[in-house]
Amino acid sequence: MRARSLVGRAPALQAGGQGFESPRVHPNICKRLFLSIFNRFTNNARRIRTGSKFNFRFTFMLRERNYAFVDGQNLHMGTTKIEGSWKINFKKFRIFLKDKFHVEIAYYFLGCVIEENQELYTKIQEAGFVLVFREHNASMVGKKKGNVDADIIFSIMKKMYQKENFDKIVLVSGDGDYKRMVDFLIEEKKFKKILFPNKKFASSLYKKLGSEFFDYLDSKGVKKKIDLQMKKGLRRH
Repeated sequence: MRARSLVGRAPALQAGGQGFESPRVHPNICKRLFLSIFNRFTNNARRIRTGSKFNFRFTFMLRERNYAFVDGQNLHMGTTKIEGSWKINFKKFRIFLKDKFHVEIAYYFLGCVIEENQELYTKIQEAGFVLVFREHNASMVGKKKGNVDADIIFSIMKKMYQKENFDKIVLVSGDGDYKRMVDFLIEEKKFKKILFPNKKFASSLYKKLGSEFFDYLDSKGVKKKIDLQMKKGLRRH
């Protein structure tokens, strides 16, 4: 009885007794080996499809590595200082950014540090945001606005210049000061989405922006996922 090899058949002498025939590797072993190596070095692969026993087909769905930049002042004004005000659940918001837009790092920009807001700062950080404050001269604290648009623009452009490892940017603000940067990021294929806190106060500068590049946090589909007061039992599916 001929001995069976785990990798096909054992090497056999060629005609004339010269040289050896190369062993054949079983297709299943090839497939398992390839998948093992692939999964080890590409942790961001979402799904792999394999075809027939001898013809392999692979469909790779790679997860993006995106960054989010939240204009905290604009978000606060656009949700709590309007008619029908509402509050955002920071933990749900962070999960929403991750699941919907594949945001791996989310920066939350605020003005100067205010001692009375320490509890708020803690909640933002515990939700998974990287909290960033504006730099102020001590003598100017309380006299400057909480606008952080210049800080966010500088931070994003710095990451672009340093060729940091990310795919696209998600911006949370309705401020028109970001419009030129948004246009540039779209040209560079580095822009994912701008999320306006509400529909009424989004800058008119974004009117010509393609619908694929913006969404509203106060739209029903989004708000029910991140509203602090929304209870599971009241959600409409």
